[in-house]
Amino acid sequence: MKEGYPMEKYQLIEEDFELIEAAKEKIISLYEDDKHHVGAAIRTNSGKIVSAVHIEAYIGRVSVCAEAITIGKAISDGDKGFDTIVAVRHPYSDEVNRDIKVVSPCGMCRELIFDYSPNCFVIIQDNDEIVKVKIHELIPLKYKRES
Repeated sequence: MKEGYPMEKYQLIEEDFELIEAAKEKIISLYEDDKHHVGAAIRTNSGKIVSAVHIEAYIGRVSVCAEAITIGKAISDGDKGFDTIVAVRHPYSDEVNRDIKVVSPCGMCRELIFDYSPNCFVIIQDNDEIVKVKIHELIPLKYKRES
């Protein structure tokens, strides 16, 4: 995160670590070079965990982020409210560092998370620390249609 940017951080709880593990398990089981290298998991307000991987395409604009697929999967299963989301990145096969790391959602995914659940927590890595923040901390001054 940008130094000096005030961001309220929340305590990670046992369920947050379970969510991180669910995202890791999903990407470990489905990883393929140039196909799937990011996994995400979301906890719905009902407590259900939904996970998915991103899909890569030769033409980049056709690729879809893991967070978006996870949200779509949860919504398609009838869950519309989200408590917490996390994404993790699996290293490519030629990378020396083999650690699977928590990653921050891209700008489009931040918009999507906020649109569907403006009070959702997001687990991210801030420097060397894994933290939990509210989605509005990652997308300040979000565009809103005037009524």
